[in-house]
Amino acid sequence: MDFKDLIKQLGDRVGKLKDQIQTEEATKNAFIMPFLQALGYDVFNPIEVVPEFISDIGLKKGEKIDYAIFRDGNPTILIECKHWKENLSIHDGQLLRYFHVSKVKFGLLTNGIIYRFYSDLVAANKMDEKPFLEFNIAEIKDNQIDELKKFHKTIFDAESIVNTASELKYTNELKHLFQQELANPSAEFVKYFARQVYPSVVTAKVLDQFTNLTKKSIQQHISDLITERLKIALTKEDEATKQEAAQAEEQAKLDEVKIITTDEELEGFMIVKTILRQKISSTRISYRDAQSYFAILLDDNNRKTVCRLYLNGTKKYFVTLDEQKKEVKNEISTLDDIFKYSEMLFKIVENYDKVKE
Repeated sequence: MDFKDLIKQLGDRVGKLKDQIQTEEATKNAFIMPFLQALGYDVFNPIEVVPEFISDIGLKKGEKIDYAIFRDGNPTILIECKHWKENLSIHDGQLLRYFHVSKVKFGLLTNGIIYRFYSDLVAANKMDEKPFLEFNIAEIKDNQIDELKKFHKTIFDAESIVNTASELKYTNELKHLFQQELANPSAEFVKYFARQVYPSVVTAKVLDQFTNLTKKSIQQHISDLITERLKIALTKEDEATKQEAAQAEEQAKLDEVKIITTDEELEGFMIVKTILRQKISSTRISYRDAQSYFAILLDDNNRKTVCRLYLNGTKKYFVTLDEQKKEVKNEISTLDDIFKYSEMLFKIVENYDKVKE
């Protein structure tokens, strides 16, 4: 299983089990330890993942953080865990204090569902107030998985992560700001556009008018973008469907050329027909030849397979289909052996006739 599938699986697990998790310790065991394992770390190796890591804070001695991931004998990531129901925003100060007195480059604050990764991008050895990577593992996006993968033990490179973390942090903040402006445009945002289209002074009344116009324009533009994307997607899908149909038709023609109905297959058909005409009209019995087998049908209907004959290999088989449409093979020495299955053929036809389409 690749990394993406592993994380998606863990996200599904969280959604299914969270209501049964009653304590912080249970949250660690059920969600956070499997998460660390997914990142390639051995949670049962105290040299690699240190639980209850002691981090002295000022005059406070023996203060402990839930986990510390060590690399080359040094702590690299500090992890503070909370119960999955807890709001992480009221606990980030605790991780900040731990971070400040250590030499780690990364801090992780999590409740097993929300994961927030911090570094010291603004000031050296001082944890940033805002995370550079945050996600809900039950709703994690592919681009977030790509960023998370950089923390995997096999490819972990602190310097590389720090180099991209700054861009990631500000990109996320800008996206969040942009989402806020789209939902509820600020006065500055509205003024920026109003001044470019309104010929006079933007008064409070005009600002109020343009606030509504801006929201409406944004919604229409987003709607137009979605419509255009759907058109493009549908066009591509239609083209792909046509291409697949053309390929299927071409393949069918090639397959048809390869199919050769042998005299032995026709003789087998006549034997089955002779058997069944005792019970039904012979006109209801037909055949369709395929590359691997010769099918005998009732009413020329693919869903009413009476039997199949495999006669072109070193061994010959008389084959029927069970209730799950799986083949039941019976080896035969000669075509005359088909007569042994007369009662079976009668029963198959009888069952088909009982079912009303």
